[in-house]
Amino acid sequence: MASRLERNRKRLTEVFSRGETRHAVLIGHPPPEGECPPDYTTSRRPVREWVPHLLRDYERRVAWLDALDHDDVPYVCPATHTGVFAAAFGCPVHTFEGSNPAAGPIVRTPAEADGLRKPRLDTPPLNRVFELADLLRERLGPDAPISVPDIQSPFDIAAIVWRKEDLYMAMRDAPEAVQTLEAKCHALLEEFLTEFLKRHPAANLVHCPSVWAPNFLGCSLSEDEAGCMSSAMFARFCLPTLAALSQRFGGLFLHCCADADHQYPAFLSVPNLRSMNRVFTRDPATTICAFAGRAALTVA
Repeated sequence: MASRLERNRKRLTEVFSRGETRHAVLIGHPPPEGECPPDYTTSRRPVREWVPHLLRDYERRVAWLDALDHDDVPYVCPATHTGVFAAAFGCPVHTFEGSNPAAGPIVRTPAEADGLRKPRLDTPPLNRVFELADLLRERLGPDAPISVPDIQSPFDIAAIVWRKEDLYMAMRDAPEAVQTLEAKCHALLEEFLTEFLKRHPAANLVHCPSVWAPNFLGCSLSEDEAGCMSSAMFARFCLPTLAALSQRFGGLFLHCCADADHQYPAFLSVPNLRSMNRVFTRDPATTICAFAGRAALTVA
């Protein structure tokens, strides 16, 4: 098993760095068995109660890899909802039955956006993310690849914090306020990822798609607002932070589930773009042709 994992790490590293190996066979992991506990970032129950469930899920991932002999690397997956970073800013989180929680906005005006302060890493719910990862490392050891929670781009975080219909008007009427809030989201995200890597050097920084990648090749982000704006607005409000995070962490694994074919040139301009994960709304050949030979393509 150890030699197989080493082989798979090498194979995936070459795929995402465009080395000699250009293909890998990845098969989705089976869903966790039994009843899933509620989201650990919204619950008031002790974080340690989630450890047994995640350890069982990790053991099933290891067994799945062993049985199918595919090219993925198992990792611990303490996934959570998309509003974790927005919640750290103070956004209320609503819990739905049978679905993931969602954060609601707290900002409607440029003045309110300017008044927000960047949260500390020990602010709920980020403190629970770190606590759970620390507990998992205690059980599995320092070499266990523990994954990050759902990572939204700085602009996507801002689009949760700021009510969207007001945010998009502000992009025209008060662009500096939008960029100021996005800069706070960017700083929080960079600080979080830096601290997570410091505590967990073997961390898997790719949250979407569900795949392992060496963290020196970069982090992953969801840029799901890209379909709602023009290419010029994307270049002004989104592209600078994507490029900055890619340069800071050595690359970018980009997910987008919006109808954003018009943003392909901008996506391709991100330095060290490692992969593009799409939920297709049009002919998949459009994406395949656009990215062939330029970045590893992963399809949801």
